[in-house]
Amino acid sequence: MEPPEGYSLPQPGQVCHLKKSLYGLKQASRQWNAEFCAKLVGFGFLQSQNDHCLFIKSTSTSFMALIIYVDDVLVTGSDPSDIEVLKSYLHKMFTIKDLGHAKYFLGLEIARSPAGTYVHQRKYILDILKDEGTPLPDSNTYRRLVGRLLYLNMSRPDVTHAIQQLSQFINDPYSTHWDAAVHVLRYLKGTPSKGLFYAAEDVYDFEAYCDADWATCLDSRRSLTGYCVYFGGALVSWRTKKQVTVSKSSAEAEYRSMSQTVCELLWLSYLATDLHRTKHVEIDCHIVRNKYKDGFVLPHKVSTKLQLADVFTKSLGPGVFGFLLSKLGMQDFLCLPA
Repeated sequence: MEPPEGYSLPQPGQVCHLKKSLYGLKQASRQWNAEFCAKLVGFGFLQSQNDHCLFIKSTSTSFMALIIYVDDVLVTGSDPSDIEVLKSYLHKMFTIKDLGHAKYFLGLEIARSPAGTYVHQRKYILDILKDEGTPLPDSNTYRRLVGRLLYLNMSRPDVTHAIQQLSQFINDPYSTHWDAAVHVLRYLKGTPSKGLFYAAEDVYDFEAYCDADWATCLDSRRSLTGYCVYFGGALVSWRTKKQVTVSKSSAEAEYRSMSQTVCELLWLSYLATDLHRTKHVEIDCHIVRNKYKDGFVLPHKVSTKLQLADVFTKSLGPGVFGFLLSKLGMQDFLCLPA
């Protein structure tokens, strides 16, 4: 390592003492996170034990929540003056850039009105469509496309099942898999503005739908779990995932699906407690049956026509697919009234 310009008297055995992490080093992100978290805690924030990216500060008169992703930060609160004080503090500590009200964050576009908040990924979808190109003989093109599509799971539950199916073949894709991926692109091209709307309501109840498609995988005979969770009437969580073990009956597959759904409900309830959105729920290691006995979950039989989780477990016809999407709360941003 060459000594800096103007320092012409280095002695043998001397080294440079690094006082500041250099951007790009493997240790830089870890050191940055540790320093940033320490400053937030020093300012009075508490780090959530359920999501370490979430920080909460609550007093008798105000409430603030802050979430970080590397060096990007979103903050909200009940008192705008408290947010201004926080931004001044962070600017003094780190020299931050205030981008104002959140409109675009990590590929998510956010629009607000007195009625609620609308979240979509229209620009991200249009960027994917620009890169469609021509399929290459190797599998790298397919992998890149599926990787981009996976990021859409944040705001597009309507393509979750299709993307889960496509992601199973990234190691050895065939032309039929590429054709299926292009079919998804055609669908996205016709619906780039679809997204999720979160109404500005004070209803804080959880409601979940879960389903299992027994022995869906023809290679491993493993079943597929699908669920969606609503909070105050708005869709907040959804998933399509192949079960870890082979279920010997449809009842066993359904029970595994319920177990995963209850685990998700527990985690969401802990986050809601951190955000002061619900009463504290005592942590318990038992699933489904004990939670039913405790009154935490109340299972109901749902008819096939009204099973919203079917979107995440199987391919559906246009009529049923469109009906279930309307129940998921997905709307077209460009068609919403101003």
